[in-house]
Amino acid sequence: MATELITLRAHAKLTLSLKMTGIRPDGFHLIDAEMISLDLHDVLVFDPNRVGLAVTGKFSDGVPTDGSNLVARALGLAGSSAHVTIDKQIPHGGGLGGGSTDAATALAWTGWATDDVSLARAAELGADIAFCLVGGRARVTGIGEILEPLPHVDRLVTLIVPPLCVSTPAVYRAWDDLGGPTVDGPNDLEPAAIAVEPLLAQWRDRIGDRCGRAPTLAGSGATWFVEGEHHNALTDLVDEGAYVALAHAVPSDFAANRTS
Repeated sequence: MATELITLRAHAKLTLSLKMTGIRPDGFHLIDAEMISLDLHDVLVFDPNRVGLAVTGKFSDGVPTDGSNLVARALGLAGSSAHVTIDKQIPHGGGLGGGSTDAATALAWTGWATDDVSLARAAELGADIAFCLVGGRARVTGIGEILEPLPHVDRLVTLIVPPLCVSTPAVYRAWDDLGGPTVDGPNDLEPAAIAVEPLLAQWRDRIGDRCGRAPTLAGSGATWFVEGEHHNALTDLVDEGAYVALAHAVPSDFAANRTS
């Protein structure tokens, strides 16, 4: 761990597919998912000579700066301390792993290992943190701690984030309340996310009408994504408050390097 200011990237995570496979006795949900890292990223600046959190950037609103922030909890897990400035470029509450990737970057700054035991400990803090520590493309199982690296595939996606915020814990609770539904599509959590925030269905249909293909929900939402470049077809949704961005998949060696 360095003693001077260090600036690191924290790459967004996109869940391409998510199948729910059960619930552990301790209540954690079991998944079988394919995840990739994107070039969309936050930037974290670590100052080991101070303590505390500061949040800047276009998506800073609503991000806690106290001990509940996953970065603070990650530093606590590693037995480290620092002042961290988080430049939020990943939408907060959009299902793109913004909090998890920031926490993973904090763990990486401390020198956190990526062996199976260390990844499992990180996943107990947040299910997506293990993947975000390694990055790239992987099949992710267990509660998120079991990673099977997959070859990198060049991929361009259009991300559409409606002006909504969907609570991941609320979506998992709704999935339980609905009886654990599965779907023919790529994301078993979609019915639960729509139950928590019915407006998601309206945004799904409007995006599909404009792109000519049904979008996929990213994780627990609220982000929808479509393969390929479609931002020119979505300008009216931007006028209504949606955030639309093109993002490329990045390989593990780039995502895990993090040096900004």
